[in-house]
Amino acid sequence: MDTTLQDPLVGRLLDGRYRVDARIAVGGMATVYRALDTRLDRELALKVMHPDLATDAAFVERFMREAKSVARLAHPNVVGVFDQGADGAYVYLAMEYVPGCTLRDVLRERGALRPRAALDVLEPVLAALGAAHRAGFVHRDMKPENVLIGDDGRVKVADFGLVRAVGSVTDTSGAVLGTVSYLAPEQIEHGTADTRADVYACGVVLYEMLTGGKPHSGDTPAQVLYQHLNTDVPAPSAAVPGLAVELDELVAAATARNPDLRPYDAVELLARTREARAALGDEQLDAEPPQARAQAVPDGAGDEDPTSVIPRVRPLPVEHTSLLPAPAATAAEPAPAPRRGPRRPRGPLLVVAAVLLALGIGSGVWYINSGQFTRVPAVLGQTEAQATQRLADAGLEVGATERAFSDVYERGTVMAVDPAPGERIRGNGTVTLTLSRGPRIVKVPNLKGTPLAEARKALAEEGLATGVITYEFSRSVAQGAVIGSDPEPGTERNPDSAVALVVSKGAPIEVPSVTGESVEDATATLQEAGLKVVVAPERIHSPEEAGSVAAQSLAEGSRAAKGDTITLTVSKGPKMVEVPDVVGMKTDEARAELEDAGFEVKVEKTFPYLGDTVAGQSVEGGSTAAEGSTVSITIKGL
Repeated sequence: MDTTLQDPLVGRLLDGRYRVDARIAVGGMATVYRALDTRLDRELALKVMHPDLATDAAFVERFMREAKSVARLAHPNVVGVFDQGADGAYVYLAMEYVPGCTLRDVLRERGALRPRAALDVLEPVLAALGAAHRAGFVHRDMKPENVLIGDDGRVKVADFGLVRAVGSVTDTSGAVLGTVSYLAPEQIEHGTADTRADVYACGVVLYEMLTGGKPHSGDTPAQVLYQHLNTDVPAPSAAVPGLAVELDELVAAATARNPDLRPYDAVELLARTREARAALGDEQLDAEPPQARAQAVPDGAGDEDPTSVIPRVRPLPVEHTSLLPAPAATAAEPAPAPRRGPRRPRGPLLVVAAVLLALGIGSGVWYINSGQFTRVPAVLGQTEAQATQRLADAGLEVGATERAFSDVYERGTVMAVDPAPGERIRGNGTVTLTLSRGPRIVKVPNLKGTPLAEARKALAEEGLATGVITYEFSRSVAQGAVIGSDPEPGTERNPDSAVALVVSKGAPIEVPSVTGESVEDATATLQEAGLKVVVAPERIHSPEEAGSVAAQSLAEGSRAAKGDTITLTVSKGPKMVEVPDVVGMKTDEARAELEDAGFEVKVEKTFPYLGDTVAGQSVEGGSTAAEGSTVSITIKGL
């Protein structure tokens, strides 16, 4: 039975414009329909939020943020968003319709993919995420269900419903939105998700494509979350013997539990993916995994993974267990048999025993209360390297590193420690450091007149990144110094935002003409103007004398910057060409003959100018003349 018939939206005209034709898929927060835009007469996908969530302002805001985020990307591997709106209780997005299937459908049908096919899917996915990351967004819910494969083979990333700006990726609600099988450890434990969380999810997706199964499994979501936190993703070759080590290394890099050890964003992971592909031969790329059977669907490969709200994992309290043995159960002991022989004095032995017992009990109590613990040293305000070394000297390790904004601590220094300084922690325990990202809002500095290298450094010190660099001529700003920036100085931005710079090429130099001059004279003229000179090794025929300059790479009057290079080509002299005999020909025929041979033609007529036959030519037919030179023909009168 077609369940779409029971859907109240199917057949309805939404917002007076979108005719809902069929239901495509149902997710945790929205339903996707195939629809027709009756105004533009085009097929599209309509993503409609579940009505019970439409009353939640946070969900609606997140839903609308998807449209704005994707609209800014405009990438060929991202499902485009055309429109957004609401019709009563129905909040919707009008999106690009991609006829085809999802990567989940492919894995359900085929089990596992050949390495070449897996990389063919992964690379456009990373290209799409790379564009999002460089635009300042994190997807946060990468999984096979959100990878669309069109009937024409195009790969597109969908469902940016959980997208967040890089500067606002910490969730303080105590819950994490996402899909259990693809959550990065830091999302689970701390609620943080930057570009490296998407990298982790892509590593899990690659593992699943290569092996046909998920790296972590369990009877409950909690078991899967525990494995993300405590178990590395296994090498794909453990499930697919003979798989190239480069693919193992690619998965290991992307799914490192410590986010600092992963590629920083999808652009970097894409570069590593292409390097791995280049290192593989056709036999390795086209090796068919044993899991790739049409009938056999590996465990977990066909399971739909819904996006859900997941409680954040909190550190569990350590249970202290006494190290002293429990007292043995007492029982009535038989009276000792009477001793024979002389008794030895027991006083000194009892004293020694009492002392030893007191020392033993005191040592045990000390060990339980203090001896097995170390106090966390004070490392606030220190750099990460300094803090790590001081903790190591105390016998402690850095278990994780987080980042947060701070108006007090300088960027890159320790602003918080867990456990806090002075608190006790078991010997060889781990400590979490929180490093400052600097103020939440920073101002773009005034860099005009600053050399480019110093400008880069100044931006980094303010917590900003250097964006696109363009060059312009300037008579007032020295060559190599900054003319201006975008955004302008004083503009407030989030840390790590990119600032584009315009750099001076110096005052423009008008290139003089040196064609026809000797190489020595031409070189001197250009060097005096501030240009560098290179002489081409090959020589060419030209009307200029042999040994003189035949051509220059920058034309006369063009503008160049000081230090630019101009290439000079030296003449071999004119090329000598045989002159055709055109006497007796008609004027047009003679002109065409001479021009085809490479000559300029000048026509001279004698009075009364009524004839059209060539009576003579300035250069005798059969002789040679310089190519490009002028040959005059004389037309006789009547």
